[in-house]
Amino acid sequence: MNLFYSPNIIEPVTTLTEEESKHIIRVLRKSTGDTVFFTDGMGYNYKCTIIDANPKRCVIEIIEKSKGKDNRDYQIHIAIAPTKNIARFEWFLEKSTEIGIDTITPIICYHSERKEVKIDRLNKVITSAMKQSLKSHHPILHDKTKFSDLIKKTFDGQKFIAYIDKDVTLELSKAYNPGQDVIILIGPEGDFSPEEVEAAKSIGFIPVSLGKSRLRTETAGVVACHTISLLNSNY
Repeated sequence: MNLFYSPNIIEPVTTLTEEESKHIIRVLRKSTGDTVFFTDGMGYNYKCTIIDANPKRCVIEIIEKSKGKDNRDYQIHIAIAPTKNIARFEWFLEKSTEIGIDTITPIICYHSERKEVKIDRLNKVITSAMKQSLKSHHPILHDKTKFSDLIKKTFDGQKFIAYIDKDVTLELSKAYNPGQDVIILIGPEGDFSPEEVEAAKSIGFIPVSLGKSRLRTETAGVVACHTISLLNSNY
């Protein structure tokens, strides 16, 4: 099944963007009367019928609305340093979207090698992964944020900072309480600086390990996301 995305669905009739219209009518060769499936990225799926197969402004009529199967009662927020090789960061976005994530914040740290990201491009990666994995939620991607600013923001939930240190023995899988909102900080290739770690700890972030293996930044992000998802699936 092909799943399409339209964040501005209006019931009962919606006119699609030119990009989606072209894909549906010219690429997939759909025509008037055909059934197509959409998500609004906010937890709902729509079964629709094409009533005007215009490749520039396709019009659809909603015939059924339902809640997505990926709705849940907890939120996952991962604040992660963008990798020097942006393709690796895009891989993290793709895989975490497939697993199930709610919010992603690129954080700029002391050891960050990449300090600029193109939000529009990264959102396209997320949208593609959402559609491919048939999710009804489109993760929120914030603009880049300084580490020092991010940790000062109010967050109602559990707060963790994952980094490599012989004294950090508490594993995320043991520290997290299923069913609760969570934010996890993942550092750059050079990891967090000692000053950043202390600053986060001073305002309630709990140091955690993601296991015995030394992980790349993007892998650590995926492992953290999957760990939370798995713990909640068994909750």
